[in-house]
Amino acid sequence: MEIDKIPPWIFALEQEDAAFLKNFVLKSGSLKEIAKLYGVSYPTVRLRLDKLIQKIELNDQKEDEPFPTFIKGLAVDSRIDLETAKIIIEKYKQEKEN
Repeated sequence: MEIDKIPPWIFALEQEDAAFLKNFVLKSGSLKEIAKLYGVSYPTVRLRLDKLIQKIELNDQKEDEPFPTFIKGLAVDSRIDLETAKIIIEKYKQEKEN
């Protein structure tokens, strides 16, 4: 596959996320097997997969403004909480209108 045909969301993955995705595929999508592999509970694996899905969806969104996407990414990575992210994005939009 040519590099320009690789979806941009793949390049946005952190190394740890890419490894998780690889293991997920190699284990045929079995969350039970992934839980055993990582030595964590099923709900922990489910949460990790949900966050990875959010990262991919977020990267697929085509926003004109990169700042709101950046803030949403911080929320997905649990670096800031969702309510704080919403407040920041709303304030950004208000400031931009003025």
